[in-house]
Amino acid sequence: MAQSVKETLEREVKLEVPQDFRLPTLDGERLDPRTFTSIYYDTPDYRLALASITLRRRIHGKHGVWQVKLPLESARREIEFQDSPTLPPDLRSLLSAHLRGREVEPIAKLRTLRKGIRVTDGKEPLADVTIDSVSVLDGAKIKQRFTEVEVELINGNDDVLHRLATRLRKAGAQDGDPRPKVFKALSLELPAQGDAIPGPATAIGHLKRNLHKQLDTLLAHDPGVRQGNSSEDVHEMRVATRRLRAFLRATRSMLLPEWMEGLRTELKWLGSNLGSVRDLDIQMEHLRREFPLLTLPERRALSQLLKLLEADRAKARAQLLEAMGSPRYFKLLDELEGAARTPRVPNPHVSLATVAAKEFKKLKRDVRALGANFTDAALHRLRIKVKHARYAAELAEEAVGKPAARFIRRSKILQDLLGEHQDGVIIEARLRGLLSQAQTPIVVLTLGRLVERQHASRRAIRQKWKAEWNQLKECGQKVWARAVEEQT
Repeated sequence: MAQSVKETLEREVKLEVPQDFRLPTLDGERLDPRTFTSIYYDTPDYRLALASITLRRRIHGKHGVWQVKLPLESARREIEFQDSPTLPPDLRSLLSAHLRGREVEPIAKLRTLRKGIRVTDGKEPLADVTIDSVSVLDGAKIKQRFTEVEVELINGNDDVLHRLATRLRKAGAQDGDPRPKVFKALSLELPAQGDAIPGPATAIGHLKRNLHKQLDTLLAHDPGVRQGNSSEDVHEMRVATRRLRAFLRATRSMLLPEWMEGLRTELKWLGSNLGSVRDLDIQMEHLRREFPLLTLPERRALSQLLKLLEADRAKARAQLLEAMGSPRYFKLLDELEGAARTPRVPNPHVSLATVAAKEFKKLKRDVRALGANFTDAALHRLRIKVKHARYAAELAEEAVGKPAARFIRRSKILQDLLGEHQDGVIIEARLRGLLSQAQTPIVVLTLGRLVERQHASRRAIRQKWKAEWNQLKECGQKVWARAVEEQT
């Protein structure tokens, strides 16, 4: 597990300004001017940069620090490591899914003079507004210069970012090149993400874009899983793994069977390791929400139970990290990259709208087969079928448009509801298992109360899931009948 010195969530706005630009009057404290040198590292084919990852060694005076910036939706995760002459082993481990044995080397050297103001609300800092005068170095020579203004949040929110950016634009700053400094220095373009990847509007094109998008998501959250500071990274990586499997399954009629099943088998292995950790996260999050409803003695008992679950999670996490450090995992990533570039498609003439319509038809048949006396296991299987229909619709969304998006939204509501039911089944089974380890009457009593709460919650879901299904069925019948008709 990688050990960092410091980790922050970076939210910022970059603006272009002329070299003689001056900051407008802002409430706050002037920052001391700083000059620092940043040496950027990457593989010769820019694997990190093309994944929107920045890796650098920053030197200020006699002090240095290694920094990596990782993409995270609308923000970036910045992690610092202690200085050393070469890439720290813990930092290399954090990036192992992207590097996969490749070495990094210096690709650019920048010297930055930074001036600015720490904006406050009178009590605490909100954001740093800085002017960076950047020199791109070639040995001792300066081969390029540019100036930019950055607004980086400290304790503020997006409204603070918007307000300060508006002030700067009125003072002469302009929206311009959003690329990181090293991208500008190397004239690199920002990589296309997901649906923005160019390609033909064909079934193969849609499949490639969706595989690429999920692989991007998986790789984006891999470092966070290794770092271990947020359970959300495990969740997002697991969902990406499930989507990859579902997309391959949905398009199996046009794929080489042996190749497709091999990938799905390996994705199932990865998903199982992620699921062992994620299931325990769900259980602990659910039980922590029970604290306000319990008496003080019951809370103490629940704290003991949570410690048992935390110990189980630590074991599951160790197994997950072992899997993510194995040649099997890195080979899977290589194969997924290949699949996103050139999937093995002996039969390209497939309509994704027809594929989605067939999945919906199977879902209707399975709901009819449930009847009135459905078991917990039957509802779990139904949830899986809903996911199949949803993910098939996601594949077809680009071709079908807004009607498919409506179906996806409705299917997600039912999937989440049935998922909540299944979480309750797992939690109840876990609680009953803990009864064998209970050593005091209060623990037994607490477990009993928690089991009864799970029963009540699941009864409520059983009474309303069919109403959600009826809305999904009505939506699906309209969407897929029309979509298939338009494509025939």
